[in-house]
Amino acid sequence: MSQIHYISSEILDLKIISSILDEHKKLKLSEECVHTINASRAYLDKKIKESKTPVYGVNTGFGSLCNVAIRDENLTKLQENLVRSHACGTGDYVPKDIVKLMLLLKIQSLSYGHSGVHINTVQRLIDFYNLNILPVIYDQGSLGASGDLAPLAHLALPLIGEGEVWLGNKIISSVEALKSNGLTKISLQSKEGLALLNGTQFMSAYGVMALIKSHKLSYLADVVGAISIDAFNCNLSPFNPLVHYVRPHKGQIKTAARIISFLEDSEIAATEKQNVQDPYSFRCIPQVHGATKDVIDFATKTFKTEINSVTDNPNIFPADDMIISGGNFHGQPLALALDYLSIAMSELGSISERRVYQLISGLRGLPPFLVDSPGLNSGMMIPQYTAASIVSQNKQLCTPSSVDSIVSSNGQEDHVSMGANAATKLLKVVDNVETLLSIELLNAVQALHYRQPLHTSGFLQSFTKSYREVVPFADKDRIFANDIKLGKIFIKSMNIDLNELY
Repeated sequence: MSQIHYISSEILDLKIISSILDEHKKLKLSEECVHTINASRAYLDKKIKESKTPVYGVNTGFGSLCNVAIRDENLTKLQENLVRSHACGTGDYVPKDIVKLMLLLKIQSLSYGHSGVHINTVQRLIDFYNLNILPVIYDQGSLGASGDLAPLAHLALPLIGEGEVWLGNKIISSVEALKSNGLTKISLQSKEGLALLNGTQFMSAYGVMALIKSHKLSYLADVVGAISIDAFNCNLSPFNPLVHYVRPHKGQIKTAARIISFLEDSEIAATEKQNVQDPYSFRCIPQVHGATKDVIDFATKTFKTEINSVTDNPNIFPADDMIISGGNFHGQPLALALDYLSIAMSELGSISERRVYQLISGLRGLPPFLVDSPGLNSGMMIPQYTAASIVSQNKQLCTPSSVDSIVSSNGQEDHVSMGANAATKLLKVVDNVETLLSIELLNAVQALHYRQPLHTSGFLQSFTKSYREVVPFADKDRIFANDIKLGKIFIKSMNIDLNELY
């Protein structure tokens, strides 16, 4: 298996990105990309030399200063001033794995030959990626319209020997990092600062990371939901494929089929039921989990298009002898998808908490709060409180960012997407869902104990056995925060076939 990923015109998707990240592959430009980058730069240099026509961001100011002409001898200073002045990020540090993904996505976007950057600039970004020189970036400051200006400015600062970078878990100056790796700072040429700062790589990196996690959590929600179904002694008739073929939403059909598969050969499921119907949080798993799957699918398609696109401005078309100012940096397609995915993932957590509530209610032969000697022991009482709190927070985080816009740049940028805020909120929602599934798993496996001597399916027995090696049965009260934390570690560690996810 190759440990190098070649940047090329071949389509990037979540499966390929997961492989690059999980296998710690190095990046290298393909010959095709070297040619297109060089051709684009040569065309831009020729155009600047031969034409006196102003080109936005090349020999003019930026934003509402687009009508201010810049002399040729100041073109490098113009680009470097742009990077410095736009590095206005604040808030928390962007996680290092997302910074690395930002580098990958920026390199990919610049590789198509429509940005006019110098080959040395792209190669230096590749050096940063391969050497784990990860710029310090902050999660607040982008409007998600003229590109992710502030975050991408912080991404670009180390190229010119400014700003800070991560060295392992330590922050050092870019100058120190360059020197220790035998690198020197570069001088940005015409348009390069703008090409680096325009783009949607902050939103895209957050969205891609959230999607990778969402695909996995969607699968695990089905697994944990299936355990809860047996733990609550539910009917399997609602998962019969006949029910779903007459309302054939793709995600619904897929979820029902998974549940049937997961519960195959379950002794509990095979028993005759006293309850004619089950609560919606169990019975409607295909409809609710399935709807979330369909949104994940929609968002995946949106981001697949985005990460294989050119999102800076202006765009250079050497074959057509044109340099065109457009708006591919506007994050509206992403903002809408990010908000939609937040809502969908929040619902996955909401229905999970409802199943927890049912499991601890002392119904269907289960002891109240799933513990021996309830009263003396509180058992799973307060983990449900925690779940309810997190579900409520997710609802608050799901207020759409994409419906907001604030005028900027003296009125030139009069509509923005706020997609960056949507992106950071989404990742918090997804991380919260991971916690909620850990809480449901804690309760469901605890409840399953009280169904003995009957057993669940072979697949779920294997799954719960692995979980029990991490989180043992609770025969009395203990600090359940530790169990929730260990459950999250267990969920994160699950290796799932990518073909099951994507």
